Amino acid sequence: MNNPKIIYLSLGSNLGNKLYNLQSAIFKISENISAVTAISHVYESPSWGFESEDFFNCCLTIQSNMEPELVLQKIHAIEKKLGRVREVSDGYAARSIDIDILYYDYDIINTSTLTLPHPSLQDRKFVLKPLSDIAPQFYHPIFNKDTRNMIQMCRDKSTVTKTTLKLYKTRELLLSKLNFIAIEGNIGAGKTTLASRISDDFNAKLILERFADNPFLPKFYEDQARYAFPLEMSFLAERYQQFTDDTSQFDLFKSFMVSDYDIFKSLIFAKVTLQEEEFKLYRKVFNFMHKEVKKPGLYVYLYQNTERLLENIKKRDRDYEQNIPPDYLEKINRGYLDFIKSAPDHNTLIVDISELDFVEKEKDYNFIVDQIIEYSVGIKN
Repeated sequence: MNNPKIIYLSLGSNLGNKLYNLQSAIFKISENISAVTAISHVYESPSWGFESEDFFNCCLTIQSNMEPELVLQKIHAIEKKLGRVREVSDGYAARSIDIDILYYDYDIINTSTLTLPHPSLQDRKFVLKPLSDIAPQFYHPIFNKDTRNMIQMCRDKSTVTKTTLKLYKTRELLLSKLNFIAIEGNIGAGKTTLASRISDDFNAKLILERFADNPFLPKFYEDQARYAFPLEMSFLAERYQQFTDDTSQFDLFKSFMVSDYDIFKSLIFAKVTLQEEEFKLYRKVFNFMHKEVKKPGLYVYLYQNTERLLENIKKRDRDYEQNIPPDYLEKINRGYLDFIKSAPDHNTLIVDISELDFVEKEKDYNFIVDQIIEYSVGIKN
């Protein structure tokens, strides 16, 4: 691309999950128009020209040789995709997303569908404030004044407040703020498949549980009462050693870590399988170990109904799993949900995948990723 034009955009939202709406718009602009090169702080401002919820606003920069009218068409398509309904009238109204072109480099355009620079930007403090973050010295080609001067001259007296919220240029950067994502779920829920796909798509270090060679596991499924305690203690020792080794070794070429388990699963399974006195002893050992391990920035629980779990277990054809009773899987599901309820301080996302097939259907996989992205947007750094 030779000598691309610098394009400044203004984004606003005051319906629904406002921060997620802005973030989604940024991702779609990158995917459909051009990569975002700069993003302002997020500002909160009162609705302008009508009574409604306060807005979140930001400005961003892209570079492209795409014709201005085509940029406008793609922006309208993005707005529609994100739920924006444009009214026939020119009046102001609440909206999930609003994207305006402020400048198309220093071009001056006046057609029936597009006027540039934006004819009202000099009158809107909620535009000028975020614009000054990324283009403080950009000169308006008609007024011949830069953004800082226009703020001083602006007659808009509304209060525009800079927030501590943050937006990201890419999904990878957004997920990297979490540092570590743990994907959890029952036996056969698809934890490893999802963690592996996220690792591939978002440049994450993959941490997989290694337990297939545990000598107590086949015996446990044959005689749970006899082998439950040695099995759970063996799992705990293996998970602790592996987990501490893997999570303490950062990969400079990866953005974050994603695992198909969290060490807390040891306590969940142990509570289901052990007798009361055994569990008390087990918990003392677990609590000592748990203090030392890295905690995930986001804990994703894949909820799958028992019927689908049994189908998945049958498909993966591990001999020692084929006789797992349904009530055991139901107890494990309840154990996970009880843990989630008892740990409100965790960043926990429950995704019901009972009607999804994220292995075969790309849209189902994208749905889960969007759920993770939406939840992650609200997690503070």
